[in-house]
Amino acid sequence: MDLTYLAALPTAEFQQRRQRLCEQLPDDSALLIFSAQEQTRNADSTYPFRQDSYFWYLTGFNEPDSALLLLKRGAKYQSAVFLRPSDPLLETWNGRRLGVEKASDSLKLDVAYSIADINLELPKLLNGITVLYQAEDQQAWGDKIVSDSLRYARQQQRQGFSAPTQRIDWRPLLDEMRLFKSEHEVALLQQAGQISALAHLRAMRQTRPNRYEYEIESEILHEFNRHGARFASYNSIVAGGENACILHYTENDQLLQDGDLVLIDAGCEFAMYAGDITRTFPVNGQFSPAQRAVYELVLKAEKRALELLVPGASIYQVNQEVLKIKVAGLVELGILQGEVEQLIADKAYLPFYMHGLGHWLGLDVHDVGHYGENRNRTLEVGMVLTVEPGLYLSKNSDIPEQYQGIGVRIEDNILITEYGNKVLTAAVPKEIDEIEILMQQK
Repeated sequence: MDLTYLAALPTAEFQQRRQRLCEQLPDDSALLIFSAQEQTRNADSTYPFRQDSYFWYLTGFNEPDSALLLLKRGAKYQSAVFLRPSDPLLETWNGRRLGVEKASDSLKLDVAYSIADINLELPKLLNGITVLYQAEDQQAWGDKIVSDSLRYARQQQRQGFSAPTQRIDWRPLLDEMRLFKSEHEVALLQQAGQISALAHLRAMRQTRPNRYEYEIESEILHEFNRHGARFASYNSIVAGGENACILHYTENDQLLQDGDLVLIDAGCEFAMYAGDITRTFPVNGQFSPAQRAVYELVLKAEKRALELLVPGASIYQVNQEVLKIKVAGLVELGILQGEVEQLIADKAYLPFYMHGLGHWLGLDVHDVGHYGENRNRTLEVGMVLTVEPGLYLSKNSDIPEQYQGIGVRIEDNILITEYGNKVLTAAVPKEIDEIEILMQQK
């Protein structure tokens, strides 16, 4: 299915991001950001290349060994890109390159240089700049280039060179920008959520006893690829039975047993933007009474969270309401004993619910952005996050036997809007009756 018309942000969007970023910089400053590099798998084979999310956010450029420099002198901005030069022989072997000649026009930047010349050109471009914005440890190869360039500039002071006297991490600035999604970003996140949802629907239809977890994972990846999302946004979790009580289980190599639940946490990456969905359902298509009881408790918590995650609320506040629902339910099931408020104060739920309610979502599945202390930051229009309450009742827990080994998580992606929120992943059923009906359509 050709979805390329959806998979490209307008070049103007990257220009606007750079403009907004430069407006926040002081006079006589520069910002330098490096791309990712190819990672060797073995011998001359590399892992599939994935661009650094920050670099992509400002350039939309998907080649390794590149750098972006933004300069602000007074009210004037200048942009420069360093990249690999064209090389017909290497391009025959390893794929096309944009090349220096086409780069400035294609990326709408002022000037382009060969990455091979960065040690020569960077000291010249930074001459007279007093503040350098650079994120150390973001790309180790870039750290060395910066150190070498600044050392050279200091050594050439008699020739009129001057090096920046102050270095500041640019991540807080870009993290805040990335936290609020544009209209175009929302469209890509919606598509990532929709493709991820289609994969979960396929998984439900294809699951049955005595299939391996990895077989279901392959169905998911097939659906991603079929709709133009070549890669998952994280390692898929297909966890049958008690494997669901391991939060980041990715072995995916066990048989799915009749009578067990299977928890699937999987999302695609579409045009660099992430989907992230979790559904839990019975391998044989029918919930047992104990499974139904635990599942309905988690579903009740998720539905309440979706009601409360609106502008002006916070993840912390909503999670407190989720805890009340869960702990009250665990008491009713005989899994916890005592008064609900005291059990919450004592954190008696931690063996069964040990993670947060959700996280930011965007170019990264665990996207950047400050959460505030204890995740008490006020939610605002344009933020995108996951909502993922869960319960994990290990076989080693001292709880009624019928609940041992049950793990349930239900996760959706939401956009905070002026009217409340919009669920981007609603295409996958989560009501018990709907799941059971869908699984009958094998």
